Amino acid sequence: MTSSPPVRPLHPLAERDLRVVWHPCTQMKDHEWLPLTPIERGEGVWLYGYDGRRYLDAISSWWVNLFGHANPRINAAITAQLGKLEHVILAGFTHEPAVQLAEKLTRLAPPGLTRCFYADNGSSAIEVALKMSFHYWRNQGRSRKKRFITLSNSYHGETLGALAVGHVELYREIYQPLLMDVMIAASPDAYARDAGETAEDCARRAIVTMNELLAQHADETCAVIVEPLVQCAAGMRMHAPLYLQLLRETCDRHGVHLIADEIAVGFGRTGTLFACEQAGITPDFIALSKGLTGGYLPLSVVLTNDDVYSAFYDEYTRQRAFLHSHSYTGNALACAAALATLDIFASDGVIERNRGLAAHLGRRACELLGDLEHVAEVRQCGMIVAAELARGADRTRPFDWRERRGLRVYRHGLEHEALLRPIGNVVYFMPPYVITPDEIDALMLTARDGIVAATCD
Repeated sequence: MTSSPPVRPLHPLAERDLRVVWHPCTQMKDHEWLPLTPIERGEGVWLYGYDGRRYLDAISSWWVNLFGHANPRINAAITAQLGKLEHVILAGFTHEPAVQLAEKLTRLAPPGLTRCFYADNGSSAIEVALKMSFHYWRNQGRSRKKRFITLSNSYHGETLGALAVGHVELYREIYQPLLMDVMIAASPDAYARDAGETAEDCARRAIVTMNELLAQHADETCAVIVEPLVQCAAGMRMHAPLYLQLLRETCDRHGVHLIADEIAVGFGRTGTLFACEQAGITPDFIALSKGLTGGYLPLSVVLTNDDVYSAFYDEYTRQRAFLHSHSYTGNALACAAALATLDIFASDGVIERNRGLAAHLGRRACELLGDLEHVAEVRQCGMIVAAELARGADRTRPFDWRERRGLRVYRHGLEHEALLRPIGNVVYFMPPYVITPDEIDALMLTARDGIVAATCD
């Protein structure tokens, strides 16, 4: 896609921004022709610009917002906590929100996850889980175990450890010399199915490569890491719960840990509070962030079991402690936001209500997008829907990434009251749970027109 002039004058705040701010996941040169969108306030699913325009936040501001912007109940919880304690060191000290949140999470999480270790963000949680698994085996006298297995097309964050166990080359290729060596197993991605195959067939086929890897390398493998049900950064690629069941069995058989990265898919995104529930499994570690605080403040947590915890519990002089820390670990304000978020789940029947919303979201996506000339697939997992673009709806003929078709959809959305931020050639919808059926209808109409405009040549 060639550059074109801005569709509207640059706002003064955008001009100031471009003089001092370096934005994430952005080629800054694009902003010579693609205007920044300054936001003044948010309310519910809507973001409001200084120029009077509004945008339906169809991606929950990078998948974090669950119950809308400026949610009164979360606002009130943070305000109340602010008057008592904003933050205190969590080494040697504790506070009510951190304890209460850990109590609630261990009750809600898959059975057996009894210990919470707080961190700041999703990538940090992955670092904690990786280090904890490695250190566990070392404390058990299994020092040969120092490698990890990940899935093709996986994404787990952008700090070096998290990046190493990811497999989206766009993010990791340039940093390869800095990354630890990991093993790659085939993804159970159902989009890659052969003619006549089901998602379950893909799961069974993919577990074969995992079994082969573990049969050869279990004695040097700490853990397998997986994004349960949806590989989000790979373009919302989805797999059957069966794969998680088979993977749990395989990890148990070969004596390696299973790390579930539920940073993006936890807290109701896949239709259950945690994605692992749909497979009936308990991982050895589960990493949570994003929706944990309802989209308000950075906070993450790794839950693990008593066996792992006990491997570090010893006299200080034995040097078996997990000496990992972040300055804002267990921040009181973030924990208060998380507690308010969990209270909304408990009091409002969110998971049940979302079933109706998800059904409407999926139905309207299929009706309005499924028959478009260049939509190869519309897929859904709970409150996540994705439309994959390809030439002539042919899975084997994806659009060249350099054509930036998704960016055309993004720009169309901004001109028609929608924040859509496709991943490459995948237009996806991951809205806050307070979206209404009418708003879903309007969003899908905008997406349909945007896809048609983006694929017309």
